[in-house]
Amino acid sequence: MSFPLLTLTAAVPAAGAILTAAVPAARRTVAKWLALLFSLATLALAVLVAVRFEPGGDRYQLTESHAWIADFGVRYELGVDGIGVALIALTALLIPFVIVAGWHDADPLETNSSRWRPTQGFFALILLVEAMVVISFEATDVFLFYIFFEAMLIPMYFLIGGFGDRAHAGTDENAAAQRSYAAVKFLLYNLVGGLIMLAAVIGLYVVAGNFSLQEIAEARAAGTLDMATNTERLLFLGFFFAFAVKAPLWPLHTWLPNAMGESTAPVAVLITAIVDKVGTFAMLRFCLGLFPEASKWATPVILVLALISIVYGALLAVGQRDIKRLIAYASISHFGFIILGIFAMTSQGQSGATLYMVNHGISTAALMLVAGFLISRRGSRLIADYGGVQKVAPVLAGTFLIGGLATLSLPGLAPFVSEFLVLVGTFARYPVVGIVATVGIVLAALYTLVLYQRTMTGPVKEEVRTMPDLRARELLVVAPLIALLIGLGVYPKVLTDIVNPAVEHTMSDVKQTDPKPEVSVQNVEAAK
Repeated sequence: MSFPLLTLTAAVPAAGAILTAAVPAARRTVAKWLALLFSLATLALAVLVAVRFEPGGDRYQLTESHAWIADFGVRYELGVDGIGVALIALTALLIPFVIVAGWHDADPLETNSSRWRPTQGFFALILLVEAMVVISFEATDVFLFYIFFEAMLIPMYFLIGGFGDRAHAGTDENAAAQRSYAAVKFLLYNLVGGLIMLAAVIGLYVVAGNFSLQEIAEARAAGTLDMATNTERLLFLGFFFAFAVKAPLWPLHTWLPNAMGESTAPVAVLITAIVDKVGTFAMLRFCLGLFPEASKWATPVILVLALISIVYGALLAVGQRDIKRLIAYASISHFGFIILGIFAMTSQGQSGATLYMVNHGISTAALMLVAGFLISRRGSRLIADYGGVQKVAPVLAGTFLIGGLATLSLPGLAPFVSEFLVLVGTFARYPVVGIVATVGIVLAALYTLVLYQRTMTGPVKEEVRTMPDLRARELLVVAPLIALLIGLGVYPKVLTDIVNPAVEHTMSDVKQTDPKPEVSVQNVEAAK
């Protein structure tokens, strides 16, 4: 039996969550350091997974398979391909930054009670989310994936509703009501999607007789699994609906601005940079892997929805007055690009979509965390309450600018490569769709630069005149993220080498090849 590395990668943060929650109420600093230690141990394991993964090897590696609920064909099956490895690495990388950035976020809730332990609860919930997200990226049993896909909603609900942002324009009662509304809306939207997916999971078992992703895919490829066209389409829709809610894809996106706006900045990063990636990852692994024909059938509609997400999210970002809601709508636009790349059904598009998941996670984390540091100083999320920050806090303003430029996919920064590949891959098969999608690039430049201009330039407002620059702890969070944005922008090969073989397998699942250029080399030579 091989060493259960994948199980350990998910078990370490889960164990850390339990131990952190058990720390005595008076030892909250111990709880913080314990949570950070376990997050760093998980990062070390994720690096080991990436090192042991062989890009040119089997599709699913480091596999584990054990009987679980044998009567229903449910097994504890884990395995990672290149896409899973990249997203596990992203998750493990960001969690330590989330913990350090949120070092004092639960402190205002502390009381003299020997029982109430908000600090321990806050960091334990973050580690619990990490464990569930990691195992979601590893699961190759559909039922096992479904359990953790749904279970992660519970700790996220408490992180949004119980530890939400205190920088609110209204009264404390109004702020609490807004946090509660955002948490309930997040939970209900995702629960509805999950219930529809559960019906599809049951339907898949009725048709296939098991929940193993690999066995079902092999049976389909061998022609031994007979799935009627209408049945496949209905099952695809059940899965896709749940993933589109999580992604979030228009018109199922409306929970995200509320959830991000009412969360602390680290929790907002947890939502959009980590948890939401499970939705787009699952589209690649389960929708295209289990239902290839239905995926091609639904592609035209999905491309339209992705385009609407791109343009609609960007337009609403332009008109926002709240910094965090602006970043939330920008993320909706970016997720539109990711889904566009997935369903363009080209190797460039799907490689770009996978890189986009990673690069969006890093860039959004950088921008949102710096925005959180800014908001904590002024106590307001409103753009109009800022001005001239670059004169009193130049390092804060500079890091905010780099995060914003990454969001608009400036060449030289990591998101540019992924967005370029998505657009190239889309244009190769759907040129009109590719042209329309470029509108999102123009709008991204508009909302990013206007945000920077209104908050960082101009006369120094009296309320920000004494604003301190980034402290050592905050620089420790931001500097590595900016270094990654530059490093992956200059040298993306470290990711593409891992991702591309997995993309080739996905393209094989849907029986698609890249469109050939309309102008061949022979025609060019003849024209000469």
